[in-house]
Amino acid sequence: MFLRASALAGGALATSPFRALAALGETVDPVGGRAAVRAPGNGGYGPLRPAGPELGLPEGFSYIRFGGEGTPMSNGRPTPGAHDGMAAFPGPRGTLRLVRNHEIGGHQAPFASDAYDPAAGGGTTNLVFDRVTGRLLASHPSLTGTVQNCAGGATPWGTWLSCEETTDGYADGYQRPHGYCFEVPAGAVAPVRALPLRAMGRFKHEAVCVDRIRGDVYLTEDQETAGFYRFRPRVRGALAAGGKLEMLGIAGRPGYDTRTGQRRDAVLPVAWVDVPDPDPADAGWHPLAVFQQGRNRGGALFARLEGCFWHRGRVVFVSTKGGDAGIGQVWEYRPGANVLSLAFESPSADLLCQPDNVCATPRGGLLLCEDGPGHDRIQGLDPHGRIFDFARNRFSDGEFTGATFSPDGKVLFVNVQRPGVTFAITGPWGRGPI
Repeated sequence: MFLRASALAGGALATSPFRALAALGETVDPVGGRAAVRAPGNGGYGPLRPAGPELGLPEGFSYIRFGGEGTPMSNGRPTPGAHDGMAAFPGPRGTLRLVRNHEIGGHQAPFASDAYDPAAGGGTTNLVFDRVTGRLLASHPSLTGTVQNCAGGATPWGTWLSCEETTDGYADGYQRPHGYCFEVPAGAVAPVRALPLRAMGRFKHEAVCVDRIRGDVYLTEDQETAGFYRFRPRVRGALAAGGKLEMLGIAGRPGYDTRTGQRRDAVLPVAWVDVPDPDPADAGWHPLAVFQQGRNRGGALFARLEGCFWHRGRVVFVSTKGGDAGIGQVWEYRPGANVLSLAFESPSADLLCQPDNVCATPRGGLLLCEDGPGHDRIQGLDPHGRIFDFARNRFSDGEFTGATFSPDGKVLFVNVQRPGVTFAITGPWGRGPI
């Protein structure tokens, strides 16, 4: 697990860090009898305070607001709203490039030319940010004419994979089928050719991450009954060249249900099952068409899979409604050992309420963007398995989305979806665990 260095030995995990926490007298929750705790002193960063009209942050942290919905882009047109998944890439002359999703559904005109579907208003924008001056230097439309671009993931070759969270198509008033992943270069300064990556599946996509060692792509599905997928490209780094889509299953336990009754010290051996037709003709009216293929072959069942991130040789992914309390699980898949384990399960909305987007921190922890009722937070999960508050939305009931660190780990970029706005957060990172 990513939580404190632990190792596989004889098919089992070494001593769980949660056992040590329970021994310290922390509150024990019902999940496997292990501790799910709030970090003492709020994880070393301290309690949240108003850092400005929009965000509550720990003492010493500050933020800059930019790229808001409706503000002019470099071409003079208004910035689209519904900011969602995002990644940061190194740019020329010390700049940073951000690729940002816009989860716009319904039937709207595209916000730029060269649209994939002229009846769809979603897509991505590419931003150039100067981290020295804290200024947005440029903003460009990059992918247009797609629908409900929720999350996605960065690739090692400098592109962003933007994912549609719908399978709507012709019968729903669109001029093209939807439910695909699209690839966007980080350096794009104009709309790119929108090429659906059909071999990666047509389903309600959420997020992706790329195995930096093997080149495989892992994908989550945001459905009440969801699968976790692996795409094995025919040519490493050339996703449009096709490949094979698979769904995660548990060896010897076909149809395994991960939603409840899980233990954090259990290790589940994985058996991948084929998805014979990743782009089924009936996906437009049957959003579970891909899922059902894997499920029929023994694939495992999850509850609403959302965030997904490659972290130190492991895949970390989030089940927003998983767990005995139904408010969130954090899972970890280890490709080298081909095993799945539960890293964290929330027993209380006070600790963690319906996590969505996730990103790893430079110091080995995780940041989890909540998508629950009320004013959402960014919650930290430190390497010892302890939860702490890092940020709170003070100005709206919009969710945090798209958390991503600059390549040097000194700036955290994050969006609030409604009203759409992007923040750059800086502060004394070395003072705490992430």
